[in-house]
Amino acid sequence: MRLSLFLRFLLALAVTVALMLFFRATVLTVCTIEGAAFEPLLQQGDRILVNRWSYGLRTGTEDGLFGYARLWQQPIRRGDIVVFEAAGKASGGKMLARCKALPGDTLPYQKGLVVVPGIKSTCARADYYLLEPLQQVRGKVPGNTSLVEEQQIIGRATMVLYHIDSSGIDRNRCFLYLP
Repeated sequence: MRLSLFLRFLLALAVTVALMLFFRATVLTVCTIEGAAFEPLLQQGDRILVNRWSYGLRTGTEDGLFGYARLWQQPIRRGDIVVFEAAGKASGGKMLARCKALPGDTLPYQKGLVVVPGIKSTCARADYYLLEPLQQVRGKVPGNTSLVEEQQIIGRATMVLYHIDSSGIDRNRCFLYLP
């Protein structure tokens, strides 16, 4: 009897852990803000909730057996705060930025115009988005604005779950929805 109860507990625990890992990998995940680049909207120590399904479920990889696709794809909108996989070693490979331009948009650049590459607009191999940091200086576009391929975008940052600093959890910064 005791062994049966212990085995049922272990099975329930294993199923719970498996479901939690599946949920985090496909539906929602939590990221931590490091640094002060996003103040005042986001502060260092904020834990933000990222909706992985906001633009569709990412499946496969470009080099993988099945190829890259998004199931139930939704468009990324100008002004969305997105989390994307960054090239390099920045904070676990994830970065946060606001979408400034969509594929096919024409933007002024130095002494001319530039078109954001896209499959339909410029016959590029993928859609790209112009992403900029959340912090701006009097309406000027920061110098580290970058083009990011659609498959690098993980999802939309939706809310600040909670904030932890040296003094503990700040209850005034819990469950704040992001614009």
